Amino acid sequence: MHTIRRAQAGDIEAMARLFRAVRRACLPYLPNLHTAEKDLAFFRCHVFAECEVWVAGAIDGFIAFRAGWVDHLYVRPECHRRGLGKALLEIAMDANASLRLWVFQRNIAAIAFYDACGFHEIERADGSRNEEREPDVLMAWTRA
Repeated sequence: MHTIRRAQAGDIEAMARLFRAVRRACLPYLPNLHTAEKDLAFFRCHVFAECEVWVAGAIDGFIAFRAGWVDHLYVRPECHRRGLGKALLEIAMDANASLRLWVFQRNIAAIAFYDACGFHEIERADGSRNEEREPDVLMAWTRA
């Protein structure tokens, strides 16, 4: 069982490394647009400044969310299908009456995961609004 806790400033480097590792392993079709240093600055200056962030275990996963939006949910590939992503997502769901998030259309596993957690597709986009230029899906959830 993983311990889930509110992220602290000392977690930022491990989160940025996990972000890069998960994208490389699970989303190999995405372009590598930023250096590790730029990712770290992004997490330090934007993610931590704008989101509520929670981590699991020894940074085996994390979620970053703000009012009505999940901005990031990443879980180490070897920890997939163990309930860690669901436990992190439930923190955001408990804190919000409704949530939206964007997921890449090619990320079939993530779409299935969010669907199983009660999200549904509300829009498909051609990728022109994300920096990766990868077609994506807007998904939404509302508390019953």
